Amino acid sequence: MRAKHIMTQDVATIRGSATVAEAVKLMRLKELRALIVEPRNDADAYGIVTETDIVSKVVAYGKDPKQVHVYEIMSKPCIVVNPDLDVEYVARLFANTGVWRAPVIQGELLGIISVTDIITKGDFLEKPKLAFLQKELQKAVSNARSISSNYGGDSKKALEAWDFVDELEAEACFYGAPKPEKTARQLFSNGRNPVNVG
Repeated sequence: MRAKHIMTQDVATIRGSATVAEAVKLMRLKELRALIVEPRNDADAYGIVTETDIVSKVVAYGKDPKQVHVYEIMSKPCIVVNPDLDVEYVARLFANTGVWRAPVIQGELLGIISVTDIITKGDFLEKPKLAFLQKELQKAVSNARSISSNYGGDSKKALEAWDFVDELEAEACFYGAPKPEKTARQLFSNGRNPVNVG
């Protein structure tokens, strides 16, 4: 599942020059927790203003929201998500950066994705990433073995196929698979049949 499958397409934008009071009115009207700040021109970056920004930077200090502008409290540039990014990677991006939502952009603003979207619309309960990776790893090992026997173990195609296997093994370990004593590549290069790769 990818970001474009679970993102919210109903996204509201606001100008950086708007007041926080205008932002709050729009958030209340649309029942949103964040607004995307429009770039001023083609070379400018998108920004984001969230309810947390408003509470922690305006309300907490007793500032008048009619006197504070969005550009004073927004995050810019903001983390953006490619619509084709797997949901697991979106979750990891959020975890690594400490953000809870981000605009989905590919040339133009397509939507917004949040941790709530991941929890409520994601398929991680039905399709855990590790199980998927283990199946993909088995296919990749079979493919690498076939390429090696057809083109030779030292051929460019075989080396690329085994590099892909190594990458899948490393990612599976990241998601909790036990680290094998020998990699599939090592098992194959010793002439042994890699029976249990997942």
